[in-house]
Amino acid sequence: MTRPAFPPLFSGLDAEGADPFALACAKAANVCDAGLVIYDLAPDRLRAAIVFAPEVPLRDAACMLPLCGVGFQNALGALAPPEVAVHLGWCGGIYLNGGHCGDLKIAASDRDPAVVPGWLVVGLSLELWPPSEETGLTPDATALYAEGCTEVDPITLIEAWVRHTLVEINAWADDGPARLHANWLGVAHDRGKEISVAGHHGTFTGLDENLGLLLKTADGSRLIPLTDLLTEPA
Repeated sequence: MTRPAFPPLFSGLDAEGADPFALACAKAANVCDAGLVIYDLAPDRLRAAIVFAPEVPLRDAACMLPLCGVGFQNALGALAPPEVAVHLGWCGGIYLNGGHCGDLKIAASDRDPAVVPGWLVVGLSLELWPPSEETGLTPDATALYAEGCTEVDPITLIEAWVRHTLVEINAWADDGPARLHANWLGVAHDRGKEISVAGHHGTFTGLDENLGLLLKTADGSRLIPLTDLLTEPA
């Protein structure tokens, strides 16, 4: 199988059926180089993970989750037919034409928002084919090839995701979070709608300067920081 090619400072590793996210966390904990991209290409699902070495506190570094989302949105937007709409959920969901199609998730070596973590990993999972031909049974879920993207090659998509993510990283490092804030809100899923996040229910009204979620609840406004989305490394 052809292996993906990545920009300088990034390297690739085939997980060979293992979970790339768990493997990336394990390698990061054992002090691997930043920029490692671990991937697994199954017939029905694409999975990948990127290892980062943050130089800022976790409260700021956690924006790698929405940043990787914007990178993915840009990558698939450039490869998919123009009529395919790609949107992002604040919790990491990926939506094609309104249907849930995949997820992004994040883990770090430390959960303290004030600490610079030793490593941070963002994982990607994307359904390529629906689990059943009876797609009407799950109208809120979809898959890449069910939405007219059969010409999108998974390897090309992983390569494009890393390239577009690198562009966003450079812009964030040079100019701060303003561009990321605007770009993410431009493709936000369920903005202005009722959602439930981390045990809280309310209307998704926007993001704070660190891309934390602003919810309008029955008790007033609530801010949910990105660090609340951290998952266990394995």
